[in-house]
Amino acid sequence: MLKPPFPPSKHMLPAMETEDEERPLLLLQPPQVAGSEYTRDGSVDINKQPALKHSTGRWRACFLILGVEFCECLAFFAISKNLVTYLTTVLHESKVAAARNVSAWVGACFFTPVFGAFIADTYWGRYWTIVVFFPVYVVAMLVLIAAASLPVFSAPSSHGDVHRAVVYLGLYLAVLASGGVKPCASTFGADQFDINDPVERAKKGSFFNWYYFLISTSSLLSGTVIVWLQDNVGWAVGYAIPTMLMLCSFAAFLAGSRVYRFREMKASPLASLSQVVVATVRNWHLKLPDDSKLLYELPSATDASHKIKHSNQFRFFDKAAIVSAPSDSEFTAPTSPWRLCTVTQVEELKMLLRTFPIWASFVIFYAVSAQMASTLVEQGMFMDNRVGSFAIPPASLTIVSVLSILFWVPVYETVLVPLARRLTGNDKGFSQSQRLGIGQALCMLSMVYAALLEARRLAIAQANGLTDQSVPVPMSILWQAPVHLVHGAAEVFAGIGVTEFFYDHAPETMKSLCAALGQLALASGSYFNSLVLGIVAVATARGRAPGWIPDNLNEGHLDYFFWMMATLSSLNLALFVHYSMRHRGKITR
Repeated sequence: MLKPPFPPSKHMLPAMETEDEERPLLLLQPPQVAGSEYTRDGSVDINKQPALKHSTGRWRACFLILGVEFCECLAFFAISKNLVTYLTTVLHESKVAAARNVSAWVGACFFTPVFGAFIADTYWGRYWTIVVFFPVYVVAMLVLIAAASLPVFSAPSSHGDVHRAVVYLGLYLAVLASGGVKPCASTFGADQFDINDPVERAKKGSFFNWYYFLISTSSLLSGTVIVWLQDNVGWAVGYAIPTMLMLCSFAAFLAGSRVYRFREMKASPLASLSQVVVATVRNWHLKLPDDSKLLYELPSATDASHKIKHSNQFRFFDKAAIVSAPSDSEFTAPTSPWRLCTVTQVEELKMLLRTFPIWASFVIFYAVSAQMASTLVEQGMFMDNRVGSFAIPPASLTIVSVLSILFWVPVYETVLVPLARRLTGNDKGFSQSQRLGIGQALCMLSMVYAALLEARRLAIAQANGLTDQSVPVPMSILWQAPVHLVHGAAEVFAGIGVTEFFYDHAPETMKSLCAALGQLALASGSYFNSLVLGIVAVATARGRAPGWIPDNLNEGHLDYFFWMMATLSSLNLALFVHYSMRHRGKITR
């Protein structure tokens, strides 16, 4: 998210009614860049001089940034789309181990951006964070290419442990690099538009449209062309193409350094949250005053940020704002912010805590999403993947989810929202709780269908006496398409909806942190899925029992696992509905 380039002051102009994250930028008109020759949002060029409006930023800079992000996403999806196949066929991991490792790797990719955002906002800035981490991504891809192509790794099992170590070295170098690039590309692109200029402010909305369009395009290309090359030509070729594109895009990104606009860095909101927690612990022995007006807050004349009204929920954290010494007053800043915080700081932490139940409900949602690239791919390996003379790689079927999203987004905007608006009277059509609840319900239905499909597949396998895992069951892999179609619709309702929820309910100064929480929910869902798979493997594969998810799925009961995920989803939906009804006014707007 965008952050104010200079601290607000009493000389601020009135804020315009625009998006919340843009408001701080609109408040300030730095005198040194007030002329029409320069941008009016305080941005500077690479030499730290006021940015010239006509020679920096806008689309000339965004094309280069979008190119970097497109290639980064292409590399990410080139790994993730078919990773379960690589682990089972090349490294010879078991089905359960491969599914767990894929979930753990994807989870790590969406966990590290929290640290990348912290580094970018606090120390290096977005540009230099990309410059440092993007080459690490290239190195990671080169390691994977070497692991897939060098003769020493294709030799018999004497080098198996070394091969496995090199592969996982490449995978987790990509995790490290992803954490630095993912949180910076979109925000650095948005920095290229002066939101104090009405024309450029309108163009910034188009940037985000193209940003998400290119992410979907990279997913589509990886799930079709790259996966097909990996399965039919070679893994090294499938990894080499994104790597070459990354090198070209990074060279262009560096060559365009003089046209970028840069923002001044500010202290990370994580520091403010940490100060509240530390101050609360230090003041735990103090008694809260009966009148909340006695708690510490900056006066309006010297307020360096917006204020949030006091609330009675989570009152324990109010101890961080207790004025404990006579020398402390509401007009005097405390000696240390680690001992005394403002009411606004405390309320920002409370706002984050209030979003936790919604965040927790999406751990289950994203655990179901993890099945699309793990257990469903393994299921597809045991189905007939021929369509005429063409063989569909099992991992490529995930493109149906992408196509479903591309289909449902315009349908949602042009058909469902106007219809719901007439029925509910809500300007958005669906309230936030309704939108999220529908997505959670569709998520559950996707697992119900997957369970019924697997039960049918097992019945056909038994009827044909198929015990050899190398012989596919005479059942078309296209029967998996409805799972991806339904889950794509769930993503449009709940996946996009939860992003909007975190934005609407985030403190003004913590929009980017709350956006990272959405990524953290995705990571936690992947880790939760890995944990569940491990428990299922231990609990169901005792003695001579093959378990629910053996290497030969014809001998197991993957349908039981899908039923379990459907049950967890239904319980999660019930808890979500209960919470929504109890807090109707807080999440229905």
